[in-house]
Amino acid sequence: MQTLNRNTNKSFPLLRWGILFLLICPLIGFAQSSPNVSVDVDTLSIKIGEQIQYAITVEADSLDVVHFPEGQTFSPLETVEAIMADTIKNNEKVILQKIYSLTQFDSGAYTIPPQRIAINEQPFFTDSFQVKVADVVVDTTKQKMYDIKPLIAVERSRAQFWLTILYIVLGLAIIGGLVYWFFLRKKPLTEEEKEALLPPYDRAILELKKLENSRYLIQDEYKQYYSELTNIVRMYLEEDVHVTAMESTTSELITKLEMLRDAGELKLEDDTLQQFQKILQTADLVKFAKSKPATSVAEQDRLLVEQIVTQTHDGLPEPTEEDLLLNEEYLEELARQKQRKRIYLAAAIFAGLIVIGSGISVAYFGFKQVKDTVFGYPTKDLLEGEWVASSYGFPPIEVETPDVLVRQEVEIPAETKELIKELQTFSYGSYVGIFSVSTSSVTYKEQNEPNFEAVIGATLTNFEQLGLKNIITKQEEFVTQSGVKGMKTFGTGSFENPASGDDKKAKYNILTFGGKGFIQQLVITWEDGDEYAEQIVDRILGSLDVKTQV
Repeated sequence: MQTLNRNTNKSFPLLRWGILFLLICPLIGFAQSSPNVSVDVDTLSIKIGEQIQYAITVEADSLDVVHFPEGQTFSPLETVEAIMADTIKNNEKVILQKIYSLTQFDSGAYTIPPQRIAINEQPFFTDSFQVKVADVVVDTTKQKMYDIKPLIAVERSRAQFWLTILYIVLGLAIIGGLVYWFFLRKKPLTEEEKEALLPPYDRAILELKKLENSRYLIQDEYKQYYSELTNIVRMYLEEDVHVTAMESTTSELITKLEMLRDAGELKLEDDTLQQFQKILQTADLVKFAKSKPATSVAEQDRLLVEQIVTQTHDGLPEPTEEDLLLNEEYLEELARQKQRKRIYLAAAIFAGLIVIGSGISVAYFGFKQVKDTVFGYPTKDLLEGEWVASSYGFPPIEVETPDVLVRQEVEIPAETKELIKELQTFSYGSYVGIFSVSTSSVTYKEQNEPNFEAVIGATLTNFEQLGLKNIITKQEEFVTQSGVKGMKTFGTGSFENPASGDDKKAKYNILTFGGKGFIQQLVITWEDGDEYAEQIVDRILGSLDVKTQV
């Protein structure tokens, strides 16, 4: 028993130390994982254009995920650059440092707002700092002073325009090449076309030679053989002798040839006419009475026809110079007619493609879309052009617009000069035009809460002074993409069209934001029913963001 008690007493101190160690361990672990955020600013007083080095240092566990501020979060000071310093490891911790170069180009006292650093999605905020920006003293006795240079209008980039022209030229070149290749070019003649261009006599002799080499007689096709034989000689007589041979019976054709011979227009012997008549009669018997002469007779008839064609050709009087000219003009006219047919066919196909393409485009896109694409429309060009994303005024209004907004020199009324410290306005277009967008940032001398109703009322009064009538107004809350809340005033009105004198309906949006000592406003106006302008407005409002730290 004593031995057991002794061992038990010795185990109590060990148990107490073990419990104490378990209680301390979580505290040690927590102390090791707690991050530390510190900020260092090299100076709080600079001259215009000089830079402040703003360093954020984070000491955290090596497994922690750290997110530093990004973008223009130091407004009203501008971020020139942000540099990530080297990571320093210290046992199980790391030291991260990011240095921001900040500047300001207007004199005055400014506040660098608290910056948010996220460590494992847990936010940590730095302290704010007061910065003084002093004017640069210029000795005008040594440094000559110059006037501020005026704004220079820069021509809009025509890269897209020339690219469109290039596509159109390429398309027309391809279409023209296809039309030339299939319709206008002089194609190689086929054997049939070459044969058709031969003089009647040469063509008849060539066809008789082909008949000689045919397989009609071998295959007992006498009807086809004699039909082709008589067609060859009849066609020759029509073309060369100018007698209606194809529609004449055998006796009629012989009679016409005899009359030409008696008139002295054709020199043929009686034996030749008799042989020809005999051949035609044999052909009639073969075609209509199913007669079948001997093969030697058929071959002899073909040879006699060839001789008759030759004798007929030789018996024709020599053509006069007038006949040759008439024949040449006739051939030229035939060639011109053929060329015109090709051109008309190519033009018809081209017009058909345009009509079919236009019809498909109208059915798919709609008539207005096609018309505006072909002939152009101002707001459609704005929507599809190169947009500009920029920051305007102070406090800044960040927005994306179809064109850059130009600074406007606005004269402040005498009664409000004592209240307003600074007014900055930028705009594109006219309130009573087809489309306009403008921004204004006003800072006041007194740090009072903004009076939205008064500012919106002044804007609507300006609308009326510019000719907008029958103004209908609605209001609702508007939230930017970064979560800044403001007031959206929207509605419709009418104005007189200077060109026609008719009243046109217009729509407007007035976005108003502000804080102590300042007000920011974005105003958009456009014609009611303009679908392209509606898309522009949606895109502008989707990109709108404001900075409310002064």
